[in-house]
Amino acid sequence: MALQPLTVDVLAKKILNNEEVFLLDIRKEEDYEGWAVEGRNVRSLNIPFKQLESDPGDVKEKLPNDQPVYVVCARGISSQKAVDLLKEAGLEEVTYLEGGMTSWSEHLEPVKIGDLNGKGELYQFLRLGKGCLSYMIIANGEAAVVDANRMTGHYEEFAKKQNVTIKHVLDTHLHADHISGGKELADQNGATYWFPKQDDVGVEFSYSALEDGKEISVGGVTIAAFYSPGHTIGSTSFIVDQEYLLTGDILFVQSIGRPDLAGKAEDWVEDLRQTLYNRYKEVSQDLTVLPAHFGKMEEINEQGTVQAKLEDLYKKNDRLQVEDESEFRHLVTDNLPPQPNSHEEIRKTNMGKKQPDADERREMEVGPNRCAV
Repeated sequence: MALQPLTVDVLAKKILNNEEVFLLDIRKEEDYEGWAVEGRNVRSLNIPFKQLESDPGDVKEKLPNDQPVYVVCARGISSQKAVDLLKEAGLEEVTYLEGGMTSWSEHLEPVKIGDLNGKGELYQFLRLGKGCLSYMIIANGEAAVVDANRMTGHYEEFAKKQNVTIKHVLDTHLHADHISGGKELADQNGATYWFPKQDDVGVEFSYSALEDGKEISVGGVTIAAFYSPGHTIGSTSFIVDQEYLLTGDILFVQSIGRPDLAGKAEDWVEDLRQTLYNRYKEVSQDLTVLPAHFGKMEEINEQGTVQAKLEDLYKKNDRLQVEDESEFRHLVTDNLPPQPNSHEEIRKTNMGKKQPDADERREMEVGPNRCAV
């Protein structure tokens, strides 16, 4: 029986379950090198389509014959042609990834983080193809979504399955690496949209202002805003039920946030240091850190989530162990990675100043996230 096309949700579950997966990526070498499907047990081989087309038999000899081969392209079109060529060359266990890297970039996989003192539940949505993390807090029929991606249907479908109503949508900061779905999701569901007022540098939409200490109740669960500037001047973390610390793009499991996506690295690096070395030490070190991004697949634990105790990060994250202020400044400003693709256009879109269509939004987000340093 012929293999059915591999859907992105099945691929996500295979990766999170640490199943062995073999991918034949037929995109151009530079596209593959810059951004590819990753996972602990994912093996991939890059052979551009033109090379495969010229000699399918030679390519077949480079592929495993003891496990399925999944062909990946940009949009899931060329990969279908590649499958036909490989089947003609005698490879039987071969199929393609539906929608290619475009669909992979847009998939969100919800994983339960834990219960909230018997009142509700907290879920992490992993955008494996982009490294983005967003959250849904559920309690007594109500829900709040934090750092929603533009694919708002994922949250609405999940809320429907959980039989809850989305009452609040919150953004930790003005995003510049991906298009926020926060305002749209709030408007679609009649929810309150919360946004840090310090990041209002001319946004063209209405919002409820997030300020330090502001408390938001979701079905009896409290979300407390904790001002934590540095990635942006308005960056705000959220303490959920005195158990979880949602850090946005300030603190990650293996790195820290970059302060330059608004062109303010020199101005904001001191804010970043103050948040990491002082403000976060004012809260309970037993809080579980839940960031808005991850940079490496190894940051995903055996349960399929990205999280760590704050006290453990102060011991293990080397970016939190630079005591000299000058050394920290140079560490951050001298080691900034390339800026995210289309970051300025994304920033303007998230301010409401640009209204790109769906295809333009997809194109703007192509590639990996680059929020960490």
